[in-house]
Amino acid sequence: MGRIFEKRKYKMFARYARMAKQFTRVGREISIAAKQGGPDPELNPRLRMAIQNAKAINMPKANIEAAIKRATNKEEKDFEEVVYEAYAPHGVALIIVTATDNPNRTVANLRMHLNRAGGSLTKSGSLDFIFEHKAIFKVKSQGQNLEELELELIDYGLEELNQEEDMLYIITPFKDNAAMQKALEEKGLEIVSSEFVYVPNPGATKEDLTEEQQNEVLRLIEKLEEDDDVQHVFHNMA
Repeated sequence: MGRIFEKRKYKMFARYARMAKQFTRVGREISIAAKQGGPDPELNPRLRMAIQNAKAINMPKANIEAAIKRATNKEEKDFEEVVYEAYAPHGVALIIVTATDNPNRTVANLRMHLNRAGGSLTKSGSLDFIFEHKAIFKVKSQGQNLEELELELIDYGLEELNQEEDMLYIITPFKDNAAMQKALEEKGLEIVSSEFVYVPNPGATKEDLTEEQQNEVLRLIEKLEEDDDVQHVFHNMA
């Protein structure tokens, strides 16, 4: 009975830890968006999307309001988004997206994790040939005719349109994310959430790793993602 209780308690703590990490990540997205475009979501599309992402993970309204207030409080340090490029062991390329109020601390922590695992930071822009920057919108389908919708959205940068049950996943180049968001809103489609991702270019995926080597890289990624300043880690493993 005691062992069962301990197992349940561990799962509960793990779930709360994941939730806390999600709230931290999205809270910083909100603060950065509010700082860049102002605290009114009606006038700030990026903030509007960040708030929708917060609602998608059931983030309390008080947390959302606190994140916006933090961005407009002159006594608070500003968070900024900084993207780092790195190599993990076995030549795996990494894009590490951070939100930080202290870049010196952030880069020191990243170097520590990478060095311990046999990886290293590399120069900004050195991985442009490997990754493409994309935006993904998760939208309620609302009985849409997919062929018609696809034709309508091509002019706004649509690259892919996929459906899973009652959700549509709309993929565009990062540069077209604002135009696509505006188009979806004007069409009255309900955007559940959105995210910016880095995906490997065709032919840039590493497929020659053993299971043991893949696990080494995944352990490093897990360590990086545990860091409070790290928002996302993208890689080019198959």
